[in-house]
Amino acid sequence: MVYSKRSPMVYVGGLFLGMALLLFVVLIVVACTGSDDVLRFASYYGDHMVLQRSPERAVLWGYGPEGAQVTLYLSGPRNQKASAVNVSAGVWKVTLDPVEAGGPYNVTVTTKNSKAVLMDVLFGDVWLCGGQSNMCFNISQVFNASEELALAEDYPHVRIFTAALEQSKTELADLIAVGLPWSVPTERSVAGFSAVCWLFGRYMYKHLQYPIGLVESCWGGTPVEAWSSSRALQECGLDIDDDGPVANSILWNAMIHPLLNMTVKGALWYQGEKNTNYHQEQYNCSFPAMIDDWRMAFHNGSGGETAPDFPFGFVQLSTCVKGSKDDSYPNIRWHQTADIGEVPNARMQRTFMAVALDLPDETSPYGPIHPRDKQDVAYRLTLGARAVAYHEKDVSFLGPFPRLVMSEGYFVNITYDQAVSVTPSIDIFEICCSAGPVPCGPQSQWVPAPIIDRGLNTVQLTAYMCQHPGVVTAVRYAWRDWPCDFKACPVYSADEILPAPPFLANLHSGQGKF
Repeated sequence: MVYSKRSPMVYVGGLFLGMALLLFVVLIVVACTGSDDVLRFASYYGDHMVLQRSPERAVLWGYGPEGAQVTLYLSGPRNQKASAVNVSAGVWKVTLDPVEAGGPYNVTVTTKNSKAVLMDVLFGDVWLCGGQSNMCFNISQVFNASEELALAEDYPHVRIFTAALEQSKTELADLIAVGLPWSVPTERSVAGFSAVCWLFGRYMYKHLQYPIGLVESCWGGTPVEAWSSSRALQECGLDIDDDGPVANSILWNAMIHPLLNMTVKGALWYQGEKNTNYHQEQYNCSFPAMIDDWRMAFHNGSGGETAPDFPFGFVQLSTCVKGSKDDSYPNIRWHQTADIGEVPNARMQRTFMAVALDLPDETSPYGPIHPRDKQDVAYRLTLGARAVAYHEKDVSFLGPFPRLVMSEGYFVNITYDQAVSVTPSIDIFEICCSAGPVPCGPQSQWVPAPIIDRGLNTVQLTAYMCQHPGVVTAVRYAWRDWPCDFKACPVYSADEILPAPPFLANLHSGQGKF
């Protein structure tokens, strides 16, 4: 047996190294869990932030010494002192009285021995922006990026915040980390921020003329299941999955649940590409279920301040593969509306949708799945928000949608809910012909139905390609991954601004009603 000898200095050095490592571990634990002995705000509060304006009330919370009495002061255009609350289980929580849009304010919380301050706080509308890579797609990547970035500093009252990319197998009370703290927009800060989210906020500020707060929480390549609670997933019969950032609830736990105390005006969502090949057939349940669950959770988490049916806007999928005959993209577009075709509808109330299938980008350096025209997407979302979230009358936010589809011999007549602008097409409409009672589906034989005539709000198709034209059993529109070139689909609103969404109509006794 061979023994080695060490000098006393080696042992002393090892002792110091061990103590240093122990101290490092302690510091990491404190940083991750927070110290209850320090009065502070929760992670997503910060200087320059936006809190929800009246009539809703903003909620503020944080950490402090157990049992300490915390008092909150709001100082600015209108001062406010909140009733003192006690720290319980290391946490304090205060709900302000309603505050009108404006600012700036300072928010100060104090205990007997300490205080914490938020400076340059504005009150306005707070919008949460979630989804996968097309929501994460940032301003520096869009068309005319340099011009967009040059405008950033002209909108100091549109404030931005980003949650860091984190995962958790359990629901967290606070964010693990912050990607971008609340910031006044500059070229640098906006460059890496969600383009759809920023442009929506900028457009809404120009219209509303009061502060807008934008909270980005998104992760590329993720399915709706990762952003859904176990409650929502169980509604749709989806089992627990555990596979990285696509695992069920793993991003809900780490990147949405920590925000529930926040009072928000509404949410924007751009996601669905991942679900074209992951639980595709359940998306007509899982997406509406997620919306319902977010609404319930934010309402409860904010003590009833966030509306139980807060407005929820989303982007219907754009395009991916030109010439593809795969039904995955049209299926998800349909499922995004709970298989109804348009929103709001009875299953998805107080929702609004930006149709994007007419905005393909074949030469996108980020791949055609990531089109660079986020300006039109954001603008279409603002129209929906103005109508649904802000109750503006006479704001057109829906493209033409059929109200009646009738098969009459060798013709199919479609009546839309509004005046239409129509250009010729030989194959954007398709019909299914069947001599039996079985409903047409994706695997049925569909044949083109060229447009042969149009009226103020009608389109007439020919059914000559059916072997038995009198038995057209279904009609569909734009039912393909890449249905048309840029802003060149055949059916738009009369002002040529809003494209018609895809639809699928099964006809009974020769007609289909919506």
